[in-house]
Amino acid sequence: MDTTTLTGERADLLEALAAHRHFLRYTVQGLTEEQARLQPTASELTLGGLVKHVASQEAGWVDFVLNGPGAMASATDPEQMARWAEEFRLGPDETLDGVLASYEEVARRTDDVVRTLPDLDASHPLPEAPWFEPGAHRSARRVFLHVIAETAQHAGHADILRETIDGQKSMG
Repeated sequence: MDTTTLTGERADLLEALAAHRHFLRYTVQGLTEEQARLQPTASELTLGGLVKHVASQEAGWVDFVLNGPGAMASATDPEQMARWAEEFRLGPDETLDGVLASYEEVARRTDDVVRTLPDLDASHPLPEAPWFEPGAHRSARRVFLHVIAETAQHAGHADILRETIDGQKSMG
């Protein structure tokens, strides 16, 4: 299915995803590997780690849309939570180019699911976690809106980090 045959809603979701992904990618352009690993603020966030985290979370949420709550990591498993924390840092064998390439693959998969999922109202129960209301469900539509919001939020974090490193701004 090409984008000219999409309903307005699906086209809007894809356009919003593309816009916020662009800002995140724009913020990291031209960085050295050293700069991608810097923690220039009081937080532990790094620019490379933010891209890695956003890609991982987007992939996880798409897995949830396709396969339900069993596809998500358990918030009660200490090993899973440690892996989640590592998403915010580039490992010694990871590069910014590598996480950007991975993010491109994740984005292509997500966009394909947005285009082809039979029903955006399809819903699954959320897994048990302290940040989810007990018994809550999420529709595919709401998951995609969450991915857009998370991408936008982290693009803002990235903009602050980048401006702190070398003064570059995404806008303005």
